[in-house]
Amino acid sequence: MATTEEKPTRARLIGGPGMLLVWLYGVMVVGAVSRSVVQISTQFGTAPLAYSLSAVAGVVYGFITYSLVRGGETARRAALVCCAAELVGVLAVGTWTLVEPSAFPDATVWSDYGKGYLFIPVLLPLSAMYWLRKGLGAGQPDAA
Repeated sequence: MATTEEKPTRARLIGGPGMLLVWLYGVMVVGAVSRSVVQISTQFGTAPLAYSLSAVAGVVYGFITYSLVRGGETARRAALVCCAAELVGVLAVGTWTLVEPSAFPDATVWSDYGKGYLFIPVLLPLSAMYWLRKGLGAGQPDAA
């Protein structure tokens, strides 16, 4: 008699506060990507570094959003790494814009630690990393 194996299910990452994180990251994706597309297509020569960094921020936000929605331990770990990279980026670019403002003739999403975005770019990865670390090592199955 053949036995059927149950397919393991992914651990949900978007329950409770995780749903708020998905929503906030989704808003940041739209904001960063749309801003960078307009700036790159209309005035790239003015501030290529700033506009390129905004596009990178949008891609990072998009990957984190996808990972949170996907769920599972692999996605949780990938999102955690991306959130750490995002935080390093926000801190590096934020400090750079304060130390050498002439390098950024126009603002990026991460300029002044996300001041133009109500400091959400610096608070969001901290909140997400806290949320994601809560579930690490919980032994939950992952359907990769």
